[in-house]
Amino acid sequence: MSSNPHRGGAGSSLYGGAAPYRSSDGLSTRTATGSEEIQLRIDPMHSDLDDEITGLHGQVRQLKNIAQEIGSEAKFQRDFLDELQVTLMRAQAGVKNNIRKLNLSIIRSGNNHIMHVVLFALLCFFILYMWSKMFKK
Repeated sequence: MSSNPHRGGAGSSLYGGAAPYRSSDGLSTRTATGSEEIQLRIDPMHSDLDDEITGLHGQVRQLKNIAQEIGSEAKFQRDFLDELQVTLMRAQAGVKNNIRKLNLSIIRSGNNHIMHVVLFALLCFFILYMWSKMFKK
């Protein structure tokens, strides 16, 4: 690890020992006189870094816009679900009210409809019985 000139040698700080070395991207570092600060110098022949920074700035702006759109879509979906929940609660209350009214009307009218269904079923069975006796002969 101490053989790597960019990591700093034994007894030096992490960046302090990298002063005379040049990176492949045109960057060089040197220690400031009497402090722990690092100064970074960019060679002018590598101006494509400005283009890359501008491109990254555009990508960050685009990601920020996407994040804002996601936030607004999430708010829209939350509001929509809240309205849907209110509508569902109203529908449940309406169904419950209609069932209660239906039960009250059944109680008021009595059980005559059951008597009619039973009499109709007996009549149908009697007709089928008589019909089977006539054609059996």
